[in-house]
Amino acid sequence: MNTNTELTQRRTAAMPRGIGVLSHFHAAQADNALLTDAEGRQYIDFAAGIAVLNTGHRHPRVVGAIRQQLLRFTHTAFQVVPYENAIALAERLNALAPVAKPAKTALFTTGVEAVENAVKIARYATGRSALIAFSGAFHGRTLLGLSLTGKVVPYKAGFGSMLPEVYHLPFPAPTLGVGVNDTLNALTRLFKADVDPQRVAAIVIEPVQGEGGFYPAPPALLEALRAQCDAHGILLIADEVQSGFGRTGRWFAMEHHGVQADLICMAKSLGGGMPLSGVTGRAEVMDAPPPGALGSTYAANPLSVAAAHAVLDIIDEQQLCARAEHLGARLMARLRALQERDAGMAEVRGLGSMVAVEFSQPGSHAPDAERVNGVVQAAMSQGLLLLPCGVHGNVLRFLYPLTIEEALFERALDILDKVLGRD
Repeated sequence: MNTNTELTQRRTAAMPRGIGVLSHFHAAQADNALLTDAEGRQYIDFAAGIAVLNTGHRHPRVVGAIRQQLLRFTHTAFQVVPYENAIALAERLNALAPVAKPAKTALFTTGVEAVENAVKIARYATGRSALIAFSGAFHGRTLLGLSLTGKVVPYKAGFGSMLPEVYHLPFPAPTLGVGVNDTLNALTRLFKADVDPQRVAAIVIEPVQGEGGFYPAPPALLEALRAQCDAHGILLIADEVQSGFGRTGRWFAMEHHGVQADLICMAKSLGGGMPLSGVTGRAEVMDAPPPGALGSTYAANPLSVAAAHAVLDIIDEQQLCARAEHLGARLMARLRALQERDAGMAEVRGLGSMVAVEFSQPGSHAPDAERVNGVVQAAMSQGLLLLPCGVHGNVLRFLYPLTIEEALFERALDILDKVLGRD
C-alpha cells in the first residue's frame, strides 16, 4: 500500500503543477459522506467533489443503475445511434427546469461544455455575438469559460487575451460594497458606452455564485435582468452547474425568485458522480441551430444517463430539497452562534444547503484569506474536508451530501465549533 507521501511524490512527478490539489491525502474508498484515504484515515466530506455528490458517494440506487446499464452497452455516440434512456432523461429535465414550456434538452459531459453550448445556441438563435457576465463568476476553464469567468487568479492569469465581446458587470455583494443599483447602473452605462444592446446575445448569470463566494443573486436583480432581456431581445442564461438539483432547497435556484431563464446550464450533481451535463431551454431557442451543430462524442453517455435517472428518483423520493433546507438551517444557526463572538466572521449567508461564511480582518475589514486557509487545514487535521472560495479567497463554503447521516452531520458541526471557536 502506498502512503499519502509516496502518492504525492508520484503525482508531482507525473502530473503538471497547474492541476492544483487541496488535500494532502488520497482517496481509497468513499461511502455517502465519508472518505477513507490511502492510509485508512477517514474524513467527513463537506466538499462533495465540488457539489457533484448531492446524493452522496456511491448511492446504492446510482451504483445499481450503472451496473444494469453496463450489462447492456456503454457507448454508441448518441448522434450515431441514439437510445431511449437519454430521451427519457431529456423529457424529465424538460418538465423540471424552470423555463417556459415547451422545453427541450441537449445532453453533454461537463459543466463548461454546457455553458459553451448554451452560448452557441444563444448566438445562433439571436444572430448576435456579444455576451454579458459578472465579476466573481466562474463558468469553467475553456477559453470561452475563462472569458466569462470574473476572477483572474488563478484562472485567467498568464493565458493571454480572452475572447472579444465579453463584458462584465459587478455582482451584488454587500460585504464588497456592491448593491443591486450598482449593478443595474453599470448595465445602463455599458449599453450607453460600450455595447449596443441589439448586439448582445445573452446575459449569463449564476443565481448563486459558486467559486465567486456563494453570493445569492437578489430577486430584484434577476427581475430587472429579465425585463432588460425582454426589452432588447437578449436571452437570459442561468448557470446552475453548482446550484442545481436540490442544493439550495429547490430543484434549481432560479425557483427561489420566480424568474424564468431562457436557457439553464446544469451538470455536477445531475450525474451523481458520473460526468454529465445539459442545457435545457425554450424549445424555439433550442431548435435554432441546425442538425449537426450540437453534440460531442461522449455526450449523453449511457452510464451517466442511467446514473442521472437514479439521482432524480433519489432527490424526489428522499425529499432532498426539504432536507437541504433542514440541514442548511442547522448549519447557519451554528455558524451564526459562532459569529456572535467572532469579529472576523463578516457574514454568514446561503440558500438551503449552499452555505458560506466570509472572513475579514477585524478593524480593517480587509478580506482574510489566511484565516480561511488556516480553518481548512485545521478542519482537515480533525477529519473534516472543507473548501475555500471567493474572489479574495476569504470565503468558506459548505457542500456536504444532502444524504449525510444525522450523526455524521452533527460530528462535523462539532468539528466546526472546534476549529472556528474563539476562546
